[in-house]
Amino acid sequence: MKKTKTIIRIPFSFQRIWTAGEYVSFFLLQPILLLLLASCSTNEKLPEGALEIKKVVVVSENSSLNTDRYRPYVIQQPGLREGKKIRVAYDSLKTAQSCEDIAKALSNDGFLKATVRSLCHVKKHTRKKRNPKCEVVYFLHPSTPYYIDSITCDIPDRRIDSILSNDYEMSLKKGMQFSVSALNEERSRITAFLQSRGFYKFNRDFIRFVADTINKGNLVNISMQLLLYRANIRSAEQQHPCYFIRNIEYTSGTEGLNVNLRPGVLDENTMLQAGKTYDGSALQRTYQRFSRLNALAYTNIQMKELETDSLDRNLDCLIQLSPKKPNSISFQPEGTNTAGNLGAALSVVYENRNIFRGSETFSLELRGAYEAITGLEGYNNQDYIEYGIESRLEFPRFILPFVSRTFRRNIQSTSELSVAYNLQNRPEFHRRMFSAKWSYKWAEPRHHSKYTFDVLDLNYIYMPWISETFKRDYLDSLTNSNAILRYNYEDLFIMKIGIGGTYNNGINALKFNVETAGNLLSAFSRIASLPKNSNNQHTLFNIAFAQYVKGDIDATHVFKTGRNSELVLHGSLGVAYPYGNSEVLPFEKRYFSGGANSVRGWSVRGLGPGSYKGTDGRIDFINQTGDIKLDLNMEYRTYLFWKFYGAAFLDAGNIWTIRDYENQPGGQFRFNQFYKQLAAAYGLGIRLNFNYFILRFDAGMKAVNPVYNNSREHYPIFHPDLSRDFAFHFAVGLPF
Repeated sequence: MKKTKTIIRIPFSFQRIWTAGEYVSFFLLQPILLLLLASCSTNEKLPEGALEIKKVVVVSENSSLNTDRYRPYVIQQPGLREGKKIRVAYDSLKTAQSCEDIAKALSNDGFLKATVRSLCHVKKHTRKKRNPKCEVVYFLHPSTPYYIDSITCDIPDRRIDSILSNDYEMSLKKGMQFSVSALNEERSRITAFLQSRGFYKFNRDFIRFVADTINKGNLVNISMQLLLYRANIRSAEQQHPCYFIRNIEYTSGTEGLNVNLRPGVLDENTMLQAGKTYDGSALQRTYQRFSRLNALAYTNIQMKELETDSLDRNLDCLIQLSPKKPNSISFQPEGTNTAGNLGAALSVVYENRNIFRGSETFSLELRGAYEAITGLEGYNNQDYIEYGIESRLEFPRFILPFVSRTFRRNIQSTSELSVAYNLQNRPEFHRRMFSAKWSYKWAEPRHHSKYTFDVLDLNYIYMPWISETFKRDYLDSLTNSNAILRYNYEDLFIMKIGIGGTYNNGINALKFNVETAGNLLSAFSRIASLPKNSNNQHTLFNIAFAQYVKGDIDATHVFKTGRNSELVLHGSLGVAYPYGNSEVLPFEKRYFSGGANSVRGWSVRGLGPGSYKGTDGRIDFINQTGDIKLDLNMEYRTYLFWKFYGAAFLDAGNIWTIRDYENQPGGQFRFNQFYKQLAAAYGLGIRLNFNYFILRFDAGMKAVNPVYNNSREHYPIFHPDLSRDFAFHFAVGLPF
């Protein structure tokens, strides 16, 4: 009997505006929370009369020097660690040792004549206490930094000398500031370079640097010495041996290979090559490639040296592969709450991780949901019912003709095919949705970038039934000319292609996405003279198809302001334009503003477009959408204690429509007006960082509101009203 795995998923993300009463209740609970936190802390006793370090300050006479770089060298640091309060008694010996360590670190950074002194300042009002408190200040005097004047190399190994002279460029340059870390980085670079060219036993200990500052002022002469090879301390020196891969063998234990993978898959993911020189970087890439195969649990690679006295030696490579269980079944129950209507959902997922013996992952998900709907007058007593089925097939490589083997080996890529069907029955309408998608994903880890290419993405939406009440009130009424609303309850066909990419090096992050739909169908319609419907739209199988172009760009920059704090700037812009066969964007392609990842003074979908003010809460979620979106954010983040981090933020942005729609007055984008319609918000947040996920609580207040009747509503920053201007958000993950 096959074992099954049960996964319970709890949905975390929801956003709603708090009432004034809830807001007050939240702050009334704060003392209780503080008492609970205090009960988890320890207040260690110090010897009577000992000075308690209250604060440590590191300052420098050189204002351009980053003092946070040297704070970790301070041995005695009070504060909160793992939720416990740490009291530290001042120790003059440890303070002196800290001064020496900081001075040594400054010297390693090129400030060779640096000195550090300390001062212990006792607070006057605490002298009579059992443990007076003090502040320890470290004064850094870095002096003038030293710079590299010349670089010479002593390489007695003729073969390595030739390789480095012809193919290697040093990162050390004349005129750059001297630092020990730069020398260590150069040692690592040379070691990796030589290991990638067959020198399997070469390591950084064979490289030595000598720095000469005699009679040179603030200049340093660097001499690099590359030692000859010695197998052990008793061995004689000789030229460094170069290693070649003789054989590559795969195994999964004592019984040989039992991973059920095709030989071609093993070969394609092995970057080391038999008959070629050993390559350390290829070894790491082999580990990376096999770690991406879902059919495998882990990989271990061993090198066996064949003894010989020759300078050209051989290695046998043994790749040990441990397979995963190929099949699994998981259950994912969840609770739902939509506008106060409670419900439940259950998903059953079957997964096969090696369906075609190439580590292809096949998954099949069945989903059912039920929600009790109340308070809908004029409709039959029907609840919300949903059934869905989705199938995915992922290949851990490019499935594409005319792609060379070299290209496939040198890039991390996947190809994915997915097909899904979803059935939704509501009291107002019934909806059926079918989708199919073929896409490619690939990554370039060395350049911190990832890309996605959707070759074909089909979506078919069919509305088999709409209640007479819903038609009368919203779709067929002569007084209701809402084109956006009607468009979302018509049959629709979308065929799009798109490309997107991300770059993230930890400091700068950039994302972009471009997609277009309907162009091929439009060209085919004209060639084939396909019929048009009553709205003058070309149809395929009597269904109008969408035609639009959409582009998004998102940028983030992180300024490190301290060891545990940072200032993050973020901006995003999105523009979508319906044309040809469409006058309105499909609802799922339209932009909305407000919420946990946008302007946080507004609830989700509560802002815009432009200065539009909603008048019908039942359909405002449709009207408060647009074709253009702008978000500008600034957030300061800092560590508080245990797993808690704090944040203060400023947000600005809005959405707009490109066309002037009658039911969205004030929503059209105009160059001479849009900057006046930018909404602004400010607020504070708490993050619970559990490493593998982050829980986020944000409290936002409106600062500038583009929808107003008077100046008090226009500038709530000067006239705040909690019931009107406050929004609370709870979500998983950082906002950007």
